[in-house]
Amino acid sequence: MRILITGAAGLIGSEVAVRLAARGHSIVALVHRDPHIIGNDRTPASTRPYGSQPPSPGEIATLTGTISASGLGLQAPPAVDLIIHSAAITAFDAAPALYEAVNIAGARHVSALAASAGVPLLHVSTAYVCGAADGVVSEKRIGHSFVNGYEASKAEAERLIAASGARHAIARPSIVVGDWASGQIRDFTNIYGLFRLIAAGLVPVLPAAPHATLDLVPIDHVATGIIAMAEGFAGVEGKTLHLVAEKPTPLAALAAAIAAVPGLGHVAFTANAPPLPRRIAAVAGLYTPYLLRSPAFDTSIASAHVPPCPSTDAAWLARLIGFCITDGFVAPRAERNLQRTSG
Repeated sequence: MRILITGAAGLIGSEVAVRLAARGHSIVALVHRDPHIIGNDRTPASTRPYGSQPPSPGEIATLTGTISASGLGLQAPPAVDLIIHSAAITAFDAAPALYEAVNIAGARHVSALAASAGVPLLHVSTAYVCGAADGVVSEKRIGHSFVNGYEASKAEAERLIAASGARHAIARPSIVVGDWASGQIRDFTNIYGLFRLIAAGLVPVLPAAPHATLDLVPIDHVATGIIAMAEGFAGVEGKTLHLVAEKPTPLAALAAAIAAVPGLGHVAFTANAPPLPRRIAAVAGLYTPYLLRSPAFDTSIASAHVPPCPSTDAAWLARLIGFCITDGFVAPRAERNLQRTSG
């Protein structure tokens, strides 16, 4: 199958591109500023510029364009059998104009291209388009009250795609973190920023609802799910699938996993947390709204089309934390003291 992937240099886009190429598909990787396709294991993929020759089976050809422009900024779109749209601004604190240009206008331009070419579109969204919803969240639900511009822009993108006339399916990952077997993650972004503050002992107490959870999902499950949807598009057309954890992670379990590592900071999640120092609150405040709810993402549709997520248990949390330490993203206190002494 010939597949165009937008956001192909991103965390999910790169991993999906690498895996699809390994399965024999011909990949056109749409890139903008960064032409490098690097999988989650941080191994650069073998690629070449698209040029005048489309990619052969198992090959990745990079094509420079921008989803912010009509027609993706291309003189002529490549001939493909499927578009996977994974390009997006995922930061929680981006400027509204950036969400509009990339997440919203980008969805409009990609779906218009898909509709005009008669090519199916697989859109990568987020489970958190449910907004501030709590409790069971169906795969058909889109919220109306959002905690940040990212959620709101992704919800609007879904509405645009549904109204575009393009044949489409929607994948909704939750909070994407490290590989299930190794804990490895290519880029330490988003929720990892909050973990770093906790590990450094800078946020010993955070505001949280009594039974709050975070739906942390291994990146390999998300990539596997997107590939299953791509290869089985006929079965998922018109459907929305939650690509989420086996079960949400209780905040208490997360706190226990961090506390189990000697030298890392401890955190208490409580409804009566005191205000954080201003310099810390600016960062931690981006994530604290996710500590105040416990959505349970239904997978009734997904379970019929994608493999089940492996167990997101305490052992997996330990692997996630272990990779952060071995990679140098965080350091237990004894190691930090040793580094300062030797420095």
